[in-house]
Amino acid sequence: MSKVNEIYLIVQNVRSLFNVGAIFRCADVFGVKKIFLCGYTGAPSRKEISKTALGAETWILWEKQWQTHLLVKKLKKQGIKIVVLETSQGAKPLPKFKPAFPLALVVGSETKGVSKKILVLADQVVKIPMLGKKESLNVSVAAGIALYQLRN
Repeated sequence: MSKVNEIYLIVQNVRSLFNVGAIFRCADVFGVKKIFLCGYTGAPSRKEISKTALGAETWILWEKQWQTHLLVKKLKKQGIKIVVLETSQGAKPLPKFKPAFPLALVVGSETKGVSKKILVLADQVVKIPMLGKKESLNVSVAAGIALYQLRN
């Protein structure tokens, strides 16, 4: 895969190991180059991750990072665009977003989302338009939808 369409995934403070595993599976399906597991996000070798990742955690490149903001600054210096998936005010609807590669998609905590510290570093904040009464999706589902949209 060339840099022309490289996607990295930054997973910040996702508590559920089952969600982390499902994110690995989505990352495999959509050709993510590497996953960065940040903050208190769990890492592979945990059985809960393996259960939902179905082996994807064994071949997807991943790296544990405690300080998400330091990682984001490093990636930006390498020319990687930071795209945060968040329901915050002013976020661009994902279908209207035209990605520039390489990029890193950031998804965050099931309850708090992506930290404000990362939102201010983002090159773009995008959201998945919601048509029902709920204002958010499960983080692994949202990651899968966003990765699909970025690839198409």
